[in-house]
Amino acid sequence: MSRFLPALVAGLLAVTACESTGTVSAAVKNAKDRRPAPDFTLKDVMGRPVKLSDYKGKVVLLNFWATWCGPCKIEIPWFVEFEQTYKDSGFAVLGISMDEEGWEVVKPYLEKSKINYRVVIGDDITAQQYGGVDSLPTSFMLDREGRIASTHIGLVSKGSYQNDIKTLLGTAVSKTAAVAAARPAASGASGSASAK
Repeated sequence: MSRFLPALVAGLLAVTACESTGTVSAAVKNAKDRRPAPDFTLKDVMGRPVKLSDYKGKVVLLNFWATWCGPCKIEIPWFVEFEQTYKDSGFAVLGISMDEEGWEVVKPYLEKSKINYRVVIGDDITAQQYGGVDSLPTSFMLDREGRIASTHIGLVSKGSYQNDIKTLLGTAVSKTAAVAAARPAASGASGSASAK
C-alpha cells in the first residue's frame, strides 16, 4: 500500500492542477490591481434609472444573465440567498438581464423566481464596457470603491462567490480589528494590567 501512495498523491495533484487551471473563477485581486467598474445607467422593472455609481460604498455582485441561460438559473437562488444574508452588511446583488425580449420575458421570470434584488435590462453598450460579455452568466465582484475585484465567467461554485463576498466585506473590518487587537497587546507588553 505504501508504495502506491506516492503515485496516488501525484495523481491527485495532477487532477487538482487541471481543475485549478481549467476553472473559470478568479481569486479576489489585490486592491492595487483592481480597475474601476464602468458606470452605467439602466432601467429597472419599474422604469426607474439605476446607476452603478449609486452602489459605491457597497460590495456588489454584478451579474450578467438571461432567462434562457441554464447555468444562470442555478446561480440565481444563491444570489437571492446572498442578498438576504449580507444586505445589512453593505452588500448588494445587481442583475443585468441580456434577454433580447426585455421585460416581456424578464418580469414574469423575476416574479416566478422570487428575485429579491434589483434587475435591469442590459444592452450591447454595457456589455462592451465589461469586455464584451461573450458568455452567460458572467459576474463581477465589485469592492466598496466600485472597482472590479474578481470576475467569474460561466457557472462557478456557490462557495467561490461566498469567499469573494466575505473577503470583500471583511476587508475594512479586519483592518480595524487588527488595529484594535494590536492596542491591547501593546499596552499588555508595557506592563499595564487594567483588565477586569
